[in-house]
Formats: sequence, structure tokens, C-alpha cells
Amino acid sequence: MKYITASELKNAGGRVVDVRMEAEFAAERLPGSECVPLNRLTAVASGWNREEPLILMCAAGVRSKDAMNRLAGMGFTNLTMVEGGLRACRHAGLDVVVERKTIPIVRQVLMVAGILVLLGLLLAYSSSVYFLVLPLLVGCGMVFSGMTGICPMAWLLSRMPWNRTPGYEAQGCRIG
Repeated sequence: MKYITASELKNAGGRVVDVRMEAEFAAERLPGSECVPLNRLTAVASGWNREEPLILMCAAGVRSKDAMNRLAGMGFTNLTMVEGGLRACRHAGLDVVVERKTIPIVRQVLMVAGILVLLGLLLAYSSSVYFLVLPLLVGCGMVFSGMTGICPMAWLLSRMPWNRTPGYEAQGCRIG
């Protein structure tokens, strides 16, 4: 396992695997990179050659470090991580394909949760105290998501038309 800078990526050989979510990858990516979201990485990588040189990247380096640890645990031996991720690649002047921008799912969840809480409180104040159930349900959902890592609201929002990724394939999301 080794680390390279974005500038060194120009001369590095290997398969560039971007472990960000599909919507992030669709918005911007390195030309020729392959999208395999972190949540599906182990399943998809199970069919890969363990000696193949893999260059892992994400937005800033956090998810790619996690991906490197997961792949190393699966027996992959030729792993490289781009320090600073796509952000560092942009700053280093590498070509970045920019297609479309979407609001990240996490921010969408925060906005929807906030709107539902405010709506519940306003309706409880103006109509019926029973509308307090709405903020209660949102709070329970947030606790559930925090404890399990499963967020039903994020799952639902990721399936909305504005978050759909053109060219998505089941085993990865190679676009273009």
C-alpha cells in the first residue's frame, strides 16, 4: 500500500477506481476512472485480480483510505491511494470531467429533515398537537440512521430523478 500525490498520478500506471457515490462521480471525475462506490466495493472487487495495480481515490481521501484497508483485507497487494482525492487533482491542474452538479445526498437529507421538523412544529402550533408526531418520527429516523448506518431517507432521495446517474451500470458506474 502506498500513497501518491495528484501530480504523481499523471505518471502512475494502474486502474483508477473512484469510490465516491454515483451522483458525485457523474458530476465530476477523472477521465478514464471507474466508479465503484465504497458500499459495493467488496462485492464488485471479489472478481478482480488481486495483483492488478489499483489507484484508489474519492473526493478528499477519507473513503479511499477506507477502500484501501478493505481491499488489503481481501488480499489485494498492489494498492495506491491518491492523497487529497479529486480535490487535489483539480488543484494540481489535472483534467477533470465536469458534467453536472447535484446537491450531495447528505445535505439533501439534512434539508428534508429540517423542513419536516419545521413543518410539524408549525402545524402543531397552528392546527393540532398531533402534528408533533412528524418531528418525532424524523428524530427517530435520525437516531436509527446514526446507530445502524442505514438511512431510509437517503435511500429514497437517491432514487429521485434529480439524483439519477446516466450511464449507471450494476457492477460500477463507468460513464463515458
